[in-house]
Amino acid sequence: MRGESNTLIYIIAAVIVLHFIVGFIWLAYKLNKKKDGGTSKKK
Repeated sequence: MRGESNTLIYIIAAVIVLHFIVGFIWLAYKLNKKKDGGTSKKK
C-alpha cells in the first residue's frame, strides 16, 4: 500500500507540474500573439 500511495503522490505532482508548464507556455504564446499584431485576427 505504501508503494501505491507513493506512486499516486508522484502522479499528482507530475500533473501539477505539467499543468504549470502548459499554463506558462500558453500565457507566453498569448502575450506574444498580442504583441505581434492586435489587428491581425483570423477566424
